Amino acid sequence: MRYCLKLATWMVVREPGEPSPRRLTTSAAVARLALDFVRAADDDKEHFWAVLLDGKNRYRMHHEVSIGSQSASIVHPREVLGPAVREGAAAIVIAHNHPSGDPTPSFEDIEVTERLARGGEVLGIRVLDHVIVGNGTEDWTSFADKGLLVNGALHR
Repeated sequence: MRYCLKLATWMVVREPGEPSPRRLTTSAAVARLALDFVRAADDDKEHFWAVLLDGKNRYRMHHEVSIGSQSASIVHPREVLGPAVREGAAAIVIAHNHPSGDPTPSFEDIEVTERLARGGEVLGIRVLDHVIVGNGTEDWTSFADKGLLVNGALHR
């Protein structure tokens, strides 16, 4: 039997005067982090990330759940919530990009957020926000800011 161990290390460098990237208490902080992820990916595909948080909404780690096409990525709750369970996360924020540059949530974005929020509720992991960022722009949309996610539950 063979085993493969994959490791990745991220160094977070903060500019003087910037708030700590370790604490994600606002949608703007999540959007800044997601914009950094998009810049690092540097392609025209849709990427979906989950950011795992502790009980005080401090960054523990993140992982890239999927890389899709120019218009979609496939996301399953087990791929988002499984690592959160294994790492003991109290909450998560999810983020993805729209290569078109328009961060308006699609029907599919709303559906996957609802599935993740329901799954998180069952597991005791709050889904605090889903942020969509537009490639090549500084534009972003927050489900929490729009009132779609409240206390980890999707509200339509």
